[in-house]
Amino acid sequence: MTTVTAVVLCGGAGTRFGGDKTRAVLGSTTVLDHLVRALPPTWTVVCVGEPRELSRPVRWCREEPPGGGPVAALAAALPHVTDPVVVALGGDMPYAAAPAPSLVARLAAEQDLDAVVGRDAGGRLQPLLAAYRLEALRAAVPDPPGGTPLMRVLDRMRSAVVPLEAPGTLDVDTPADLEDARHRLDP
Repeated sequence: MTTVTAVVLCGGAGTRFGGDKTRAVLGSTTVLDHLVRALPPTWTVVCVGEPRELSRPVRWCREEPPGGGPVAALAAALPHVTDPVVVALGGDMPYAAAPAPSLVARLAAEQDLDAVVGRDAGGRLQPLLAAYRLEALRAAVPDPPGGTPLMRVLDRMRSAVVPLEAPGTLDVDTPADLEDARHRLDP
């Protein structure tokens, strides 16, 4: 059995949303908590962002500078990871926990890969819905990490792409996306 740490990035400004989208209400909780509580209970969870109360224990850290981008956030989380596999997730993806184990399984099955990355129905790669080998991710993150596009990190890795469907790939970037997420809640 592969041990996994989920690294959840939740420190962005949410400019298109008009604020911190991970704190938006989704059912009886928030977008972020909906994601975190659905992750497998055996996985360690590291959240990168401003600490807040969640329904399960997580380790919190913060990128430097705060809001420094996804590569800086990953770099901040990596010292807290000891498991051989890292699942990187956007904190604004409330349903991403469902496809995450299949990404881990594919990575475990293909030893020559460094990463397995989801692709949404629109054809976009989702490097924040992906499973990475810890050592390969550490080697691919530049120093200093701030301002580096996440796709540049992915370009330095041997990766496979897995097509994924909504709602697993749904990210809440706008108020309309939040309404879509709300309509997908179980009754």
